[in-house]
Amino acid sequence: MSTIPLVRKAIVGATLAHNVKPSSDPNPLVVNPAEDQWTPAALERAGSTLKALNRMAKRPPVHILFEDIGFTVHSHKEERPILHNVSGEFRSGELTCVLGPSGAGKSTLLNILAGYTTKGVNGRITVNGHARDMRVFKKLSSYIMQDDLLQPRLTVSESMSIAADLKLGTELGKAEKQLIVEEILQTLGLWEHRNTRSECLSGGQSKRLSVALELVNNPPIIFLDEPTTGLDVVSIRQLVVLLRLLSRQGRTIICTIHQPSASLFSLFDRVYVVSRGMCCYQGAAPLLVPFLAEIGHICPSTHNPADFVLETVASDPEASAEMSELCQNGKICRKLDRMTLRGGRKPVLHSDESIQRIFVEHVAKEQMQKVEFPTTFLTQFLILTKRMFLQSRRNSMSLWIQLAHHLISAILLGSIFLMVGDDAATPIVNFKFCISVQVFFMYTYIMIPVLLFPLEVRMLRREYFNRWYGLKAYYAALTFSTLPIMILFGLLFLGIVYLMSGQILEWDRFILFVICAILIGICSEGLGLVVGSTFNATNGSIVGPAIVSPLLALCCYGMGFGPYIEARMKILMSFSYLRYGLSGLSIALYQKRSLMECKEVFCLYADPKVLLRDIGMANETYYMQIVGLLVFIIIHRSLAYFVLRYRLTSEFSNKFLSYISKFLKHR
Repeated sequence: MSTIPLVRKAIVGATLAHNVKPSSDPNPLVVNPAEDQWTPAALERAGSTLKALNRMAKRPPVHILFEDIGFTVHSHKEERPILHNVSGEFRSGELTCVLGPSGAGKSTLLNILAGYTTKGVNGRITVNGHARDMRVFKKLSSYIMQDDLLQPRLTVSESMSIAADLKLGTELGKAEKQLIVEEILQTLGLWEHRNTRSECLSGGQSKRLSVALELVNNPPIIFLDEPTTGLDVVSIRQLVVLLRLLSRQGRTIICTIHQPSASLFSLFDRVYVVSRGMCCYQGAAPLLVPFLAEIGHICPSTHNPADFVLETVASDPEASAEMSELCQNGKICRKLDRMTLRGGRKPVLHSDESIQRIFVEHVAKEQMQKVEFPTTFLTQFLILTKRMFLQSRRNSMSLWIQLAHHLISAILLGSIFLMVGDDAATPIVNFKFCISVQVFFMYTYIMIPVLLFPLEVRMLRREYFNRWYGLKAYYAALTFSTLPIMILFGLLFLGIVYLMSGQILEWDRFILFVICAILIGICSEGLGLVVGSTFNATNGSIVGPAIVSPLLALCCYGMGFGPYIEARMKILMSFSYLRYGLSGLSIALYQKRSLMECKEVFCLYADPKVLLRDIGMANETYYMQIVGLLVFIIIHRSLAYFVLRYRLTSEFSNKFLSYISKFLKHR
């Protein structure tokens, strides 16, 4: 066993430097780094160490009351009710678990209470006696989803610092934020792993980091969906004990648990049992067994109460209905007289009067400030851009793969079209060279977001829903962060193929050629973001090529009979951004150019104007092609933004994917 004296010294120094009274806790958190296990006594002492967090980032306690909540899933054939007018109450200072068989409606209820699901919901939800205002409520709550989707290639300390900068904004200074980060990491037993990257953490450590990231702004209410999934028995108990201690500081913590053990069940203050969309019990955990006895279901003394109630409601529909009627579908709550911690220490509880006063003062302050996020758009953009650059730089394997891809493709393409650029006998071959360059940029930069962005969307959903930042700032940072790599590798590729293919060595032509090719890549990346925002990687890898294939066919139409392209085909070709790209590449090489070298007796296309005429580009100008590409860049990026915006709501996502699934089945 070892202590952390240096950390304590650093915290005290930082607090003194900012006139903050240092923690007087004589028992710092004790961790065994070798086993990464906590003793209950150590965790009890840890529960009192978040003093700086509670003092600096003040938040009001929150009581949630919901009445007659109903939810129905609508399909083209039928309506399937999920929740049947359930009621309940979750109070500050309590740790609540929502129990129920699979498909009972646990996650649906949690999504509704957290505000993740809003459409199709009936009933009334109040926060501290006031109708829930989602603008304020989202600032007071955090939703930790089932999957531990952490930002990769960042250390624990870096992840926490970025979260603090985004979620606390200018509310606190840099030293105060660092103090809060260190305090949280010590409390959650992650200080020893502060320099470990997120992908190297164990399951229990990843779950604790998920909790730590949401604790940064001290939310008074925390929702957790199946937080124990994938953890071993020891890690599960450590996590639940930690949540219990956090609730004792005045937080409202609600989590769904699939099947807790008897010892784990005893750690919860309140139990909410759901079965067949009805509330079968709401109240203190120790009173569940007497409640079951009232309806004739006697739990054996050697049986786990959680297992017994799940077996009862799952196997006996009449018992579920009787239990729901007895507790009036959640309106009656079985409470213990009082709660106490180990050692006789009482939890931080608040009276209804103090809750009302504190909450009204906080809401009035929020309404006066009228600030959507703690940080400005520019601050969010800079923080997110820095994070994305750091992640890209550390993803060395991806960088090497991209470098090898560009180098090998450039050498192969240059070898195929070796020294054809100024040969009047092979201008059509050089035109195919332009097509090949375009196809390279098209497929390379459309497939990267198609394959990788769906995972990013899942991580984005958690951070965006918990109000880390605005979607506009994230999208701007995402767009900007990919440009340096694209430009750098694109210049390398284009420099090699331009020289090997023997194009005319004029700087202005090369620059125009490069600009057009890079714009094709940016436009293709935007289209890839549209696909990646809409579909998963598997479906996107099919949809992406299926979209660009007809666009590629349209861009090449008219080769050999350019002056005779039909009017309707010209209209269709104008909808292909690849046509503008191909025209731009061809014009950069052939427009305003002297006669090419002819090594034969007669060269039909010695005059570049004849070639541009026969491929249908004689009347085109380079700048109009650039304008066309810029227009499609704006269209693709805007479309991707709006798709992503609606994708972040579960209602849209589920409805859209169900429509797609039905369409594919009918096909």
